[in-house]
Amino acid sequence: MLMIYVALTVLGLAFGSFVNALVWRVREQATETKNKSPDKKYLKRLSLSRGRSMCPQCKHELAAKDLLPVLSWLSLRGRCRYCGQTISSQYPVVELVSAALFVGSYIWWPVAFDGSQKVIFVLWLALLIGFMALIVYDLRWLLLPDRIMRPLSVLAGLMAVVTIVAADHPLRAILDTVLAVVVGGGIFYLLFQASDGKWIGGGDVKLGGLLGLVVGTPARSLLLIFTAALLGSLISLPMLATKRLKGNSIIPFGPFLIIATIVVQLFGQAILLWYKKTFLPFTP
Repeated sequence: MLMIYVALTVLGLAFGSFVNALVWRVREQATETKNKSPDKKYLKRLSLSRGRSMCPQCKHELAAKDLLPVLSWLSLRGRCRYCGQTISSQYPVVELVSAALFVGSYIWWPVAFDGSQKVIFVLWLALLIGFMALIVYDLRWLLLPDRIMRPLSVLAGLMAVVTIVAADHPLRAILDTVLAVVVGGGIFYLLFQASDGKWIGGGDVKLGGLLGLVVGTPARSLLLIFTAALLGSLISLPMLATKRLKGNSIIPFGPFLIIATIVVQLFGQAILLWYKKTFLPFTP
């Protein structure tokens, strides 16, 4: 058991480092390609498959000793070895949170790890990597890029397929999955249309459908939306009351949706069972 925790921690730290690189490179690529004369050499250096890790400030290639998650940042006291400029604390925070999510998902996984659940768990860990990237990107630039959303949609689809194939009643599982996507994306689509995109962005509509595909049932989709709205209110209302936010401030909703998805995936079954026993005790 200890070895599993250690392995998940190391994987989480490593993929957290990847998330930081992914977010920065996707943003730099988007910015560079908007230029009238994009620097092709720089774009090549930004390639996720071929580009080498570099300082986000001076663009100096990093040595292996600069790439140790958390430890490198601490040893350098949050500064680049080559230019001396400050490296954001985002880097170690994302790495540590990713590791915590990997380990926490294993500890609180709601069902036994049989054959299909092992596959689903691996897909879930892959989804967590993308979720972390979306959270960071949305918090920094108020955008949920398709460059990250598309592969996540594929992973979510694979997770849904494995879940359906392993289900005792596959047809019911298919119906539940379809309804979960309709609920997850449909509510946000209606809000988007009703407000002409002022209340919620198009990226949130796509994300809602994607997350519905992940959680797999309409009840869990509704719980996801409720949890996200509750988290958003708990964060934004105190900030509005203390004037840290203005009434016209834009608050990214994507991070709340993703955090709610993690809560629902790990604890949704227990929450729904508690709700049924507490408020609907006489239902079958």
